[in-house]
Amino acid sequence: MYPKTLKYGLLCVSISVAFGAGAQTRFITVASTTSTEQSGLFRHILPVFEKKTGIQVRVVALGTGQALDMARRGDADVVFVHAKSAEEKFIAEGYGVRRLPVMYNDFVLIGPKSDPAGITGSKDVLDALRRIKSTASPFVSRGDRSGTHMAEIALWKMAGIGIEKDRGPWYRDTGQGMGPALNTASSMNGHILADRGTWISFKNRGELAILVEGDQRLFNQYGVILVNPDKHKHVKKELGQAFIDWVVSPEGQTAIAGYKIGGEQLFFPNAGQQGA
Repeated sequence: MYPKTLKYGLLCVSISVAFGAGAQTRFITVASTTSTEQSGLFRHILPVFEKKTGIQVRVVALGTGQALDMARRGDADVVFVHAKSAEEKFIAEGYGVRRLPVMYNDFVLIGPKSDPAGITGSKDVLDALRRIKSTASPFVSRGDRSGTHMAEIALWKMAGIGIEKDRGPWYRDTGQGMGPALNTASSMNGHILADRGTWISFKNRGELAILVEGDQRLFNQYGVILVNPDKHKHVKKELGQAFIDWVVSPEGQTAIAGYKIGGEQLFFPNAGQQGA
């Protein structure tokens, strides 16, 4: 026979355990980019999804390459990134179920208002990069295998510059996310390729401004992928798919379109667009 105090303690423990089991939070882990997190997009759209479904979303913001590697290890349920060739490789390797386009914006080439490379107003980003190199004007690279870094390297290559061998002291690798890299560019008064969403939300601009925009080669598409549960049995297939279904649904797309700063829209929904 238990003493009364012990019986009371056991009863409290039992109730606590039972309540905790019944009240467990349903959540998924989304490996995404620093641009979606640092721009504030997730802070805008996730409360809408969580209120509707009761599913919490835990975002791990990394460069696209690191986000895909995280998913390859089975440490995420969904990836939400922006490097189509890397996403298609991820699926071809069997780590992802299916890639769906979600939204787009564009990259912009940022630089000092004093414009030492003489590129202000240009619509040709490749010519602008050649001028930056020829004038040895400071350039900051994320250097982190992010979607933005991959786009930057591809643009240097299209400009006929193998940046790994042609770089000089004017070119600085940071290995950082978009926000910190922009801070570095601001402190150095240098050039940087940035996604427009993060730039719009960035406060510490200093003497920086958009110098080059509007080139079709600066298009920036985002996709979402469910991590393959056949590779990692613990992937929360149903919850992850619920998030994907919502983000490409009319409600999710409307939430994305509704995110604005100072009246300026940061991302443009295009789920279902062929070839995006």
